[in-house]
Amino acid sequence: MCVLLVGLALMFLWPRSSAAPRPAPTPQQVAAREEALTRATVFTTPIDLATDPNTGVIDVHLTACTFIPSQPSGTTPKFDCRLESGQKIKVKYGWTREIPVEIAATRLLGALGFGADRMSKVDIVRCYGCVVDPFHVRSFARILHLGGAFDSHLNFNHAIDFVNVSVERRLEGAAIEAGAEKGWAFYELSKINPARGGATRTEVDALRLMAMLLNHWDNKPENQRLLCEGEKDTGCDHPLAMIQDAGSDFGPYKKNLKKWRETPIWSDVRSCTLSMKKLPFQGSTFPDVRITEDGRRLLAGRLTKLPPAQVKALFAGAGFGDANEWADAFQEKIRQITDRPPCE
Repeated sequence: MCVLLVGLALMFLWPRSSAAPRPAPTPQQVAAREEALTRATVFTTPIDLATDPNTGVIDVHLTACTFIPSQPSGTTPKFDCRLESGQKIKVKYGWTREIPVEIAATRLLGALGFGADRMSKVDIVRCYGCVVDPFHVRSFARILHLGGAFDSHLNFNHAIDFVNVSVERRLEGAAIEAGAEKGWAFYELSKINPARGGATRTEVDALRLMAMLLNHWDNKPENQRLLCEGEKDTGCDHPLAMIQDAGSDFGPYKKNLKKWRETPIWSDVRSCTLSMKKLPFQGSTFPDVRITEDGRRLLAGRLTKLPPAQVKALFAGAGFGDANEWADAFQEKIRQITDRPPCE
């Protein structure tokens, strides 16, 4: 334990060498990504809110997998792992509020028909080849340029159990990226062109409104994904713009009931204007926008079809200790969208 603590301290104190600049995307990569974005949809096949989206693939009590060495990213402890079936999963561990938040947010997005990864809360993940804290230990090894040595000493006959974790299976499809540039910004949603087969303004406004409901303020491009639901090798017939990391939602700053309740849906009720300017980083890539009446009605219709009992069960199952209060606050958010005059 002492060795681990020293290693973690060094990880943050060790002088960082300047990283090599990422190569700029080629004009062809930029053009392909821009073309796909103009044709992007925002809705796909909805999931059943009452059913775990990983049923039949993930055992929510005990799931075994084999560690996949990969570059650590972000700040939340996580690692990639492979199931016996060959499917790749991402496991988030540690006592972080991001786990219940992301489970609840992705399930709600999926139930409403938006693109969302499939997330489950799992009692135990038994990881073969893992060390005690793979995220921080591997981050430390990378800083010391010892990633290869770390990987060569992994013992895949030995397993470590991780308790009360989230398991994510990505929505099937290839990410559409321009070189190292990943995801999309909310201000880019205006590029989607229904004349090219992309989502309508009504559908895009429904996504914007849902992002406001969730307080999805941490919307830097890499927290969204442009996904090809078809075969990318033959050209992407079905690009999809989706939220892929909602771990800081319901707050802001992850699972803050008081703040979430106090953040209104509308910055100006009469004009149906949304603004994240009062949220962290002034809402990042989310510009102030007026929502159309059709967009409001589209999301309102889908929200009112979610059974309140299932919403309450979702918050409880995801790990929100005060699930009744969260479910009540969610219904109040819905009422702010539904119980109002039409947007002008």
